Amino acid sequence: MLEQIVIKDTKQLAKTLVDGAFVTAEQLDAALVISRREESQLHEVLVKQGFVQLETLEAIVRMPRNIPVVDLYRSEVQYSAMRLVPQEIAEELGVMPLRLEGEVLTIVMQEPSNNQTIRRLASLTRKRIKPVVFIEGDLCDAIKASYGRSVQIEEQLSVVVPTKEADSSVQVDVNAGASSIEKDVAQAPIVRAVDMLLTDAVVRRASDIHLEPQQDRFRVRYRIDGVMQEAASLPLSLHGAIMTRIKVIAELNIAERRRPQDGEFSAYLNGKEVDFRVATIEADYGEMATLRVLDKSLPLIQLAELGILAGMEERYRQLLAAPFGMILISGPTGSGKTTTLYGSVNQLDSTHKNIMTIEDPIEYHFKNINQVQVNRQAGITFAAGLRSAMRQDPDVILVGEIRDQETAQAAVQAALTGHLVLTSIHANDSVGALVRLIDMGIAPFLITSGVIGCVSQRLARRLCPVCQSVKKAPVGEQEAYKREMGEVKSKFAYSSGCDNCSNTGFRGRVGIYELLVVTEQVRTLVAKESSASEIKAQAVQEGLITMQHDGMMKAKAHITTPAEVMRHVFTIN
Repeated sequence: MLEQIVIKDTKQLAKTLVDGAFVTAEQLDAALVISRREESQLHEVLVKQGFVQLETLEAIVRMPRNIPVVDLYRSEVQYSAMRLVPQEIAEELGVMPLRLEGEVLTIVMQEPSNNQTIRRLASLTRKRIKPVVFIEGDLCDAIKASYGRSVQIEEQLSVVVPTKEADSSVQVDVNAGASSIEKDVAQAPIVRAVDMLLTDAVVRRASDIHLEPQQDRFRVRYRIDGVMQEAASLPLSLHGAIMTRIKVIAELNIAERRRPQDGEFSAYLNGKEVDFRVATIEADYGEMATLRVLDKSLPLIQLAELGILAGMEERYRQLLAAPFGMILISGPTGSGKTTTLYGSVNQLDSTHKNIMTIEDPIEYHFKNINQVQVNRQAGITFAAGLRSAMRQDPDVILVGEIRDQETAQAAVQAALTGHLVLTSIHANDSVGALVRLIDMGIAPFLITSGVIGCVSQRLARRLCPVCQSVKKAPVGEQEAYKREMGEVKSKFAYSSGCDNCSNTGFRGRVGIYELLVVTEQVRTLVAKESSASEIKAQAVQEGLITMQHDGMMKAKAHITTPAEVMRHVFTIN
């Protein structure tokens, strides 16, 4: 039981949890805030908030203090460490290289006291071995996942593009003239190397590719299902050539490295056409780039596929059927707001309605819908584009994002003058979207007259359908579910990892939603400029399903896990 656990050194526990990747620094800070406010023990808060499972905490406390522990599922593997130990040796010895710090190689071991294994690893790597043990995770699965596709890409890239010492003829001098660089790059094997990297990102369903020069390596990472995953760790000598190739195909200035640049290109990869948006910026160790991957072959998502539960979807469709008014989609960056807007517009009748969009940028093209790209150099901002669109006799207007008072004012006026306006705004929850408009200087009486509904959302990872099974949940997840749902449930679905999900246990994402319909009672509170808590209390009384509740309902339905819900919809109450 939680009350039976005695922690003698809270600071040491906090360090162990963060160093072992059991909690993030942000989660620890949040737990410390709650601990001080409620005058409770830190470890009790960590368990009750679902940051650490009770069984994990008990195992850590029982472990001798001189043996470091890690969570295999969350620990970041350094490929500089993995290169020192071949996969066959790792599988034979039952070890996994974790990180390399100077002459110290940290290795996860099943038996950290096995001196024979430690001596063999030290002889093989010529490094001082620091053994650690794992509490969370399966070592065999972790070895297979870590030595999988990512290492293969690294090896292939290193072969396709030799290092400077092996063959200087393929190196590109970034200080040379632009025309000379283009000629060198076009003839170099780097073209095949970049194509292979882009293809792999598409195959693995990455939404973003991050090219990041570090002090001693060139790191490539993908964002898959919202989580960053390291794809390859390349020699730093490849940085200039790869960045130059990316700039060439994105039609950026090759000679300019100090100023940020934006560009885009299309490529036919793995049998389908894919768009890439490129953004570069100078960092500490050189120029880095982020590529947004837009797979045009994917079918445009339908409203029913977003994950909105049946009752909430019906109410949302009723809002979309309104002849005029504003619907706000809120959430942080990367929470799927644009996808929800696109799904909403996609189910409207574009044949008998004039639908227009103002976007920055246009990510997907709709049939029978007029889309306008923001172009600030030409004077087309969200606000200016919206005012111009209103003169085109539209029935429905989609505004990509409300970022300032001018856009907010124009959107509200459009909603008040007989148009249905769909737009996104940055806010923490559905009530916060209304408060955000007030903060922008919009009069409360205009908000109550124009806004008809607010949706707040997050994205959680979907469980892989191939390898999932129902298991007993950790105590922390059970308590979090009971606290939100008011019922006891001890078993949930979990995925062990397979080829279908690249051994992550998850494939794709599902939306977690909160829909606020602006009723007469809510309008009255907004007009009085009541606090957000008062407005939300009234909305809950009228049937509002919070994001926490919606997420736990999806965990109950075996769509995701309680841990995923707690990770994405955490708030300090």
